[in-house]
Order: sequence, then structure tokens, then C-alpha cells
Amino acid sequence: MASIKYSVLDLATVVEGHTIADSFNASVANAQQAEAFGYTRYWFAEHHNMINVASSATSLLIGHVAGKTSTIRVGSGGIMLPNHSPLVVAEQFGTLETMYPGRIDLGLGRAPGSDQTTAYAIRGENMGAAFHFPRDVQALEHYFAGDHPNGVSAVPGEGLDIPIWILGSSLDSARLAAEKGLPYAFASHFAPALFLQAIDLYRKNFKPSQYLQQPYVLACVNVVAADTDEEAQYLATSLQQLFKGIVTGRRQLLPPPVESMEGIWSYQEREAAMQMLAYSFFGSKQTVANKLGDFITRTGINEIMASSHIYSQEARLKSYRLLAEVLQ
Repeated sequence: MASIKYSVLDLATVVEGHTIADSFNASVANAQQAEAFGYTRYWFAEHHNMINVASSATSLLIGHVAGKTSTIRVGSGGIMLPNHSPLVVAEQFGTLETMYPGRIDLGLGRAPGSDQTTAYAIRGENMGAAFHFPRDVQALEHYFAGDHPNGVSAVPGEGLDIPIWILGSSLDSARLAAEKGLPYAFASHFAPALFLQAIDLYRKNFKPSQYLQQPYVLACVNVVAADTDEEAQYLATSLQQLFKGIVTGRRQLLPPPVESMEGIWSYQEREAAMQMLAYSFFGSKQTVANKLGDFITRTGINEIMASSHIYSQEARLKSYRLLAEVLQ
């Protein structure tokens, strides 16, 4: 397999029988091991009002993990920019970059990271903020560059080199990333439908910029690696149960694995969940190597980011280790 960068996406997933504090401690342990095994970056995703996701205060978690590690890049995958003032985001990430220089990434998305009721609780009357996403991304660039939009400076933030990424699962995000010459991260771990079309559009329309001379594609996928295919499939039933909750709108804490999903989900629920999980790689080290190798060759991506919802912390750490061994 060709050499490729590999990273982790973390939602600070809350596990059944454990506390949110346990989730934060697990994130630190995961990031420390990821650093030791050569992972490039460790990202948190902003979500709100979800019983099983504790990464709502994303910038705080980034600072917490950056402070417990030494070299791995830590960032957002992503900050949902319509939920925030660009100035406040510039100041928060300027603070993080000042504290942990050369290690902070700022991935930006336009989705609310929540349902519409929660989005209203966050944004109030400003529910159309997503339509201003390109403008807000540009405002962030101005703050970091010190262009003083409206005579306002981001302190700290101004003059700092903080890589901005465009995140997405649609063609609109691909167009914006291409137009601005920014790296593009696609959420293929839960929204795979437009992945191939989006990265093709991004590459064909990419305009070199001060940030990037060539297009750069990161794909987030689900990975569960174990000693055997059977064990990996068993561990992956926790993720499958999680996605059943997404499909039905009845979210739950990450449950323990089960011997079989038979009787747990209906045919329709299974079909909907498996469509969302199309880019998932479960298996032994050899199986994951074969399947991921084929995926990387077919798509030509520059970086793989693993999302690993595994009930056992020990098994999750092992999965990250096996994936690193595959990709090193």
C-alpha cells in the first residue's frame, strides 16, 4: 500500500455504563497513543443536544488534548461556523495556536451539528447563517491575515498560520474548497452518497492558493480492526446499533456489542444504516489492509481519517494500533 497520512476523528462518544468524564479521559488516552503511532492529526466534531456525543464545546476539548500531547496536530472536524461569530472563532483558535504553535487545525462546516430546534437555541433569529458560510470563511481568513475587516482585529489570531479546512458531504462544500484553494475533508463515514462526485468536482475546479498548490483530499471512514474478522464484526455491532439510533431518531449511548443484529433492527433500518456505513472497514489487520488499500487506490485520497466507535476502550486502542501498522 502506498504511504498515506492517517488521522483520527473523535466525537468524545459517551459509552453506556460510563460518564462524560470517562469519555474525555478516553480521548486523551486515544490521542496519546495516536501520537505514539504516527497519526498526523486528532480532530473533534462539534455536535449539540446528542446524548452520545460530548464534543459540543469543541475548542475546549482541542485545548485539553493538545495540552496532554506533544506533537500530533489537534483540531476541529469541524467547527460548525454558522453557530459562531467568525471573530470569536478567530480568537479561540488564535488562542489555541498561541498556546500550541504549529499544531492546531481549523476545519469548518456549514451544518448545524444538531436538529433545527437546537440550532434555533444556538442561533436565535439568525437561522439563515448557513447561507453566509462562504462569506464567514472569508471573514476568518481576513482576521488571521490582519486585514482588519470593519476595523476589528482578532487578538490573539492576527498574523497566525492556522490551516483552514473545508468540511462537507455535498457538492457545495467541494466547490467552495476548490474556489478558495483549501484542503477538503469529506464526511464519508456517515454521508457517502456524493463522495466520489464531490472529490472529482473539487479536483477539477481547484484553484492554487497561498495555502495550497495542489488539491488535498481527506476522507473520513469508519474503521474497526481486531485480531480476526469475526472479532471485528462483533465489535462493529456497537456502531451498527448507534446508526440504528440515528436512522430511527432514537439515539442512545454507545452500547456493548452483540453476537448478532438479528432482531435488533428491521430490514428497512438495516438498509438505511448500511447505506450510511458504505465506507466502513471492519476486519483483521490483513482484511483492513486489503480493503483500505483498494479504497485509497480507487479514490486517490491524500489522507485517511478513522472514526472508531468501539465500546471497549482497550479494543479501541488496539484498533488504532492495528490501523497504524497497516498504513505505516
